[in-house]
Amino acid sequence: MRSKASTPDGARQDPAALYQGYSAAELDRQYNARATVPDATVYLRAYAEQSAAARAALPCHCGVAYGGHVDEQLDIFPAPKPGSPVLLYIHGGYWRALSKDDSSFMAATFTAAGATVVAVNYSLAPGVTLDRIVDQNRRALAWVHRHIAQYNGDAGKVYLCGSSAGGHLVGMLLAPGWQQAHGLPAVAAAGACPVSGLMDLAPIPATHINEWCRLDAAAARRLSPIHHLPDQGGPLLACVGATETAEFRRQSRSYADAWRAKGLPAEYLEVPGTNHFDVVLELAKAESQLTRTLLRMMGLGS
Repeated sequence: MRSKASTPDGARQDPAALYQGYSAAELDRQYNARATVPDATVYLRAYAEQSAAARAALPCHCGVAYGGHVDEQLDIFPAPKPGSPVLLYIHGGYWRALSKDDSSFMAATFTAAGATVVAVNYSLAPGVTLDRIVDQNRRALAWVHRHIAQYNGDAGKVYLCGSSAGGHLVGMLLAPGWQQAHGLPAVAAAGACPVSGLMDLAPIPATHINEWCRLDAAAARRLSPIHHLPDQGGPLLACVGATETAEFRRQSRSYADAWRAKGLPAEYLEVPGTNHFDVVLELAKAESQLTRTLLRMMGLGS
């Protein structure tokens, strides 16, 4: 039950006015992804093991620098043929965990379908700010536009995908106003698939996540994709696990709704039987609904 609190004048006030009608404790529970599964490390190991297997089995240019910092690297899996669509994948981990080494578990499936796959590495909080992480990912996308032809990719067919915090970063790459400074066209992505993305950061300062994000209200708004929607763009597939919390599902659904309200094509997909962690592993399965839908977006599926 949502709690009530008394104001100094004796009136009753819902402390859930914090965000979406939730009390502080309930809000923290909604955004505690690890608490939604018995053991999140099972899925984290799967990311790492399947990604290592992809690097061992496939042609891979590992640790390609897109910037001057040691964290600014890409793993690139070329498509079989030149001029192919590109899947640029950004890992999650609530901006403080994981790396590109955990981010290529889908490479075999997507290269077999005819795509170049790029896994992005970036610095982690609290060692850097979220503004810095956004900047790194934007520079990574700019690097891909300039160089991906060397890896059989077409810069005009770059599709973005990311999970959780990576979904948020996808949204910040879709946001308008920064592309020109990086030598990019106004629409720098042909389409996007944020998975369990955090598209409105307004609740984050009231949760345990702010221990490492350190956002105030102004920063949360500045860094929220829902407040920075483009006027033009390609198709969007906002995806979430069907067993995720109500807030994670609402975040994806609201972003798709906002995209459509701008007159842009968008689809919302809840993947049955999946949670916050294993929904993205569906990308490693050629016949999964998520993979088939994304490949169709990329012009690689029927």
